[in-house]
Amino acid sequence: MTKRTFGVIGLAVMGENLALNVESRGFPIAVYNRTASKTEEFMKTRAQGKDVKAAYSLEEFVKVLEQPRKILVMVKAGKPVDAVIEDLKPLLDKGDMIIDGGNSLYEDTERRTQYLESTGLGFVGMGVSGGEEGALKGPSLMPGGTKAAYKELEPILTKIAAQVDDGPCVTFVGPGGAGHYVKMVHNGIEYGDMQLIAEAYDIMKNALGLSNQELHEVFAKWNTTDELNSFLIEITADIFKNIDPESNKALLDLILDSAGQKGTGRWTIVTSLELGVPIPTMYAAVNARVMSSYKDERISASKQLTGSTIEFKGNVSEFVDKVRDALYCSKICSYAQGMALIAKASTEYYNGEISLPESSRIWKGGCIIRAGFLDKIKKAFVDNPSLPNLLLAPEFKQTILDRQDAWREVLVLASQAGIPVPAFSASLDYFDSYRRANLPQNLTQAQRDYFGAHTYERIDKPRGEFFHTEWAS
Repeated sequence: MTKRTFGVIGLAVMGENLALNVESRGFPIAVYNRTASKTEEFMKTRAQGKDVKAAYSLEEFVKVLEQPRKILVMVKAGKPVDAVIEDLKPLLDKGDMIIDGGNSLYEDTERRTQYLESTGLGFVGMGVSGGEEGALKGPSLMPGGTKAAYKELEPILTKIAAQVDDGPCVTFVGPGGAGHYVKMVHNGIEYGDMQLIAEAYDIMKNALGLSNQELHEVFAKWNTTDELNSFLIEITADIFKNIDPESNKALLDLILDSAGQKGTGRWTIVTSLELGVPIPTMYAAVNARVMSSYKDERISASKQLTGSTIEFKGNVSEFVDKVRDALYCSKICSYAQGMALIAKASTEYYNGEISLPESSRIWKGGCIIRAGFLDKIKKAFVDNPSLPNLLLAPEFKQTILDRQDAWREVLVLASQAGIPVPAFSASLDYFDSYRRANLPQNLTQAQRDYFGAHTYERIDKPRGEFFHTEWAS
């Protein structure tokens, strides 16, 4: 039997789809799942007639792979990954490679990289985005580790990744856990994007009175524009059309408004605090999901706490355009925050090796946040590699300056109508804070010095000189 070029451990939907993707690109594969019945089912159904070899023990799995072995692990993040590594390690030879394609915390990836590389084995932590369809047809891939390890995988990864006009949606992201770091930030941006879209929907439905059919038409139209053309806008337009066959009602209206999260949003917030990079849109998005989980309390509170009852009297069509402008401006701020976080992490953690143009380029296809304006983001960082913030890129700067009045009007209406828009508000606050030369933290510093002698700097003295005042004397 011909040795297998590539191996996949873990046959949940993502693992199955990535395995089939690899096989469809001409690479013979081997698969293994801890539960043998899952492997049997896969072989009888989706893998039937394909160049797939099933293994029912790790020893058998390792033996059928050509050397150096390339093994993609698609199991739940955390301890299960470590368990697979420990089971595999005694069976492998120097030069063999383990690839973690799950949503692992980047710090775990750093630890695993150091551990395995010291034994002569390769390890790659690879972010994979695109959901089930992307995994099968072409995801966005974010591998990190060593350049040598990436070179071994490059012929396969470039074939299975999504293909866009300027190449496959994969690049060597950087050393250690850089790939999983960028994937984590990708997910943080995804949280922000989804919350911003939800807030636009809430305003148009509950303040402007649009029906689901009208909302479908609005989002479908927005998806044809340069500004908002994206995967998330596209699927949102589709969602409004779906009718529940059981009740013959709009399915969206039957879905409980309590959203979950799997950890990457929270991780993004934690690392932003550690690095001192503000990402308020992502904070707001995570908090909105947490608040949504308090469903029973909210139902009780809704019977006791009243809000505004203002009725919109303006031109609905014109205001829908303002909501579009507010969404785009907020989206720019969300991506600006994400790119600023990646830039700081690149400097602090990854020797400045993470490329911002490449990070935005590989998100153009396959992934959940793929969007038409990512080309503009890539261009902004190519044109000015030292660009401190996306808000200062000429096109994005002018876009927000031209549309900020509409953005502010949307927030005013939402406030008057009692509709919470935490991500819209956080985005505008980010813009307003970033554009101001002076913020009120001079008072904060005075307070800190008053009660804790924390000292302060003065605007009329050189930076780096610190002063203390006995305020109560």
